[in-house]
This record gives sequence, C-alpha cells and structure tokens, in this order.
Amino acid sequence: MIRGLVWLLLVGGFVLVGATVPLGKRTLFGHVAAIWRTPEAAEMRDGIREKAGPTVERVKRGVAAGVEAAREGDATPADAPTGIDARPAGPDARSLSPRTPSPSP
Repeated sequence: MIRGLVWLLLVGGFVLVGATVPLGKRTLFGHVAAIWRTPEAAEMRDGIREKAGPTVERVKRGVAAGVEAAREGDATPADAPTGIDARPAGPDARSLSPRTPSPSP
C-alpha cells in the first residue's frame, strides 16, 4: 500500500512539474507537444500505422471473435485442460508450471 502511495506521489509530482515548470520557452509537456507536431513525427506516425496496421486488424478480429464466442457460450469450459497444472501448489510446487513427467534416474 505504501509502495502504491509513493508511486502515486511520484507520478503526481512528475505531472505537476511537467505541466508547470518552464524549460526555456515551454514546459516539458509543451516541448513534447511541439515535437509531436513536426513533419518528422507525422512521418513516423504514418510509418508505424502502415507497418502495424495488419497486426492491429488481426488483433481486433481476434478480440471480436473471442467476445462473440463468449456471448454464444462457446468459451472453453472451466474443466477443459489448458496445459497448466491446476492442482493447489504445495511447498515444493512451481507456480503455473505445466505438468511434465519427472525424468527417471
């Protein structure tokens, strides 16, 4: 809990400093916004969209298919094998390790 509060304070301080402390003519966020509006940054964004576009579309189709399957009730049943050891972990068990036979001596 304390760790979360420390992170929250750090992020809040960064946002406050980035938005209010001038670094030359602009604040940190003002510099980032100015860089983002340059032609080079626009070219970079277009290149990323071009290269990542097919992957993004495949992920969107996969998510839509998964949502549709869940709505229709075709989702994997809870008792279906998943390849992950579902037994309660004992003191010597490895968490989420697949079941593999022990090598014989």
